[in-house]
Amino acid sequence: LQDTRSVGKSFSSALTGIAIQEGFLKSEEQSLREFYDLKAFKNYSSKKENVTIKSLLTMSSGFDGNDDNYESPGNEENMYPTDNWVKFTLDLPMTENTIGKTWNYFTAGVVVSGDILDKAVPGGLKSYADQKLFQPLGITDYQWQLTPQKKPSLAGGLRMKVLDFARFGQLYKNNGVWNGKTILDKVWIKKSFTNYFADHKDFEGYGYLFWRKVYKAGNRNFEAYQCSGNGGNKIIVFTEIPVVIVITATAYNQPYAHSQADKIVQEYLLPALKMGNE
Repeated sequence: LQDTRSVGKSFSSALTGIAIQEGFLKSEEQSLREFYDLKAFKNYSSKKENVTIKSLLTMSSGFDGNDDNYESPGNEENMYPTDNWVKFTLDLPMTENTIGKTWNYFTAGVVVSGDILDKAVPGGLKSYADQKLFQPLGITDYQWQLTPQKKPSLAGGLRMKVLDFARFGQLYKNNGVWNGKTILDKVWIKKSFTNYFADHKDFEGYGYLFWRKVYKAGNRNFEAYQCSGNGGNKIIVFTEIPVVIVITATAYNQPYAHSQADKIVQEYLLPALKMGNE
């Protein structure tokens, strides 16, 4: 079972889509006030009431949390030692950032998206994920990382075998259909594989807990949406060619981790598929 760290975040996106198509959530436009009494948490502001599920999935919720900044109060390293990660997140102050517009990598927000799912689906998130996603894909051997409340953590750390991660990627490549059965609505996949931050200078885009990445091989560009985790872990779903690539790696916290994975794809795998030459 491979520990792929933040690759697990994308499973929150899939499970939110399934919960919406089954009517347990109304839509990703629902806001935090529908799930929590926000006045019971620290740093209350009316802005907090308007944080949407969508803004948690697109890492643009406006909370004062940025994992790329060690000074940030909502940095994930501040969350892990606490005894309640959801409370940690909902206690955070808001920033001046417009909800849905300013992107910051914010793991704690994904934990809240998982808690919303756990409250909304019958029988809780763990059994729901097993019945609605893993069993239909034939995935039986996996291990969640758990929160202090012993709930599945959607921050990351979901462990699976490589080919089972590939099944998850292939589900998206198949437009949500597996063995003739629709598991995930294709409209949800389209929303998930949309870049909501086209004007962002530092990266190539972000959807619903999927990164947009353009790989270059030969004289061609290949757009993909991917799950990405610390260490160089990837599930890469190409949008225009019939290819899903999974890379598992353990270069945790190493500066070369992601560039090494990119090099494997661009210099070896895509050319080997003869995709760079046409």
